[in-house]
Amino acid sequence: MKIGFIGGGNMAEAMVKGIRQQGKMEILVSEPKGERARFLQETYGIETTQSNADVVNTCSFIVLAVKPQNMEEVLNEIGASVSDEQTVMSIAAGITLDYLTSKINTNKIIRVMPNTPALVQEGMSVMSLCDCFADEGINVARDILMSIGKVITLPEKHINAVTALSGSGPAFFALVIESLIKGGVALGLSEYDAQLLAVQTALGTSKLLDTGMNPSKLREMVTSPGGTTAAGLKVFEDRGFQDIIINAMVAAENRAKELGKGR
Repeated sequence: MKIGFIGGGNMAEAMVKGIRQQGKMEILVSEPKGERARFLQETYGIETTQSNADVVNTCSFIVLAVKPQNMEEVLNEIGASVSDEQTVMSIAAGITLDYLTSKINTNKIIRVMPNTPALVQEGMSVMSLCDCFADEGINVARDILMSIGKVITLPEKHINAVTALSGSGPAFFALVIESLIKGGVALGLSEYDAQLLAVQTALGTSKLLDTGMNPSKLREMVTSPGGTTAAGLKVFEDRGFQDIIINAMVAAENRAKELGKGR
C-alpha cells in the first residue's frame, strides 16, 4: 500500500518518521515548498511532489495534513478525483466528517485529532469515523497513529472535548512546568537546574501514572500531613486551581466549536 500526504508540515513529518521506523509502506508527500520537500526526501528516503493530483492518482490511503484554513481549497482541487476505493484521513482541527464527506467522492473518511508529542512518537490521537466504515483503511490509520504514540476511537461528538484535553493539554502542561521553573529561579536555583528538576519530575510523574496508578493515589503518596507538599497544595486549593484548569478546558472546547461551525 502507498500512503500519500497532502502537506508536509510537522505532524506529517512525525507520521512519516513513525512509518519509516516501522519499515512499512511506500510514502509520497505533496509539499509546495521546495526546501521542505528536499528535507523530507533526504531525511526519510521518501518520494515528494508539488502536485496534490499525484497523491490522489497514485495512493490508496491519503492523509490530509494541511492547515484548516487551507482545507477548502485543497478539497475543491482533489475532492472529485478521489475514488470510493480510497481512504482519506484528515488531521485538520475543526474540519468535520460531514464537511469532508460533502467535498470528497468517498465515504471512507477518518477524522483524527493528534497532538504535539507525536513529534517524539509519544502522541495521543483520537480517531472518529462513520459507523458504516468497515475497511482495512481503519487498520492502516491505526497503524500510522500507533507509530507516533497511542490511539483510541471515539464518536465525533467528543472531538471538541478531546481537542481541549489532549490537543491543548501539552500547552497547559508546559505552562505548569514553566511556572515551576520560574518558581525554582525565584527560590535561588539557576534556570538550568530548575528546568532539569522540573522536566525530569514531570517525566517521572508521567511514567508513574502510565503504570495505571490513580493520580489521587500518587498525590497522597507525596503528601505528608502538615508537610511541605500539603502547604503547597493548600495554596492551589485556596486559589481554585482545579476550577482554573476545568474552565480553561471549557474555553478551549468552546473555541473548537466556533472554529468548526460550517465545516
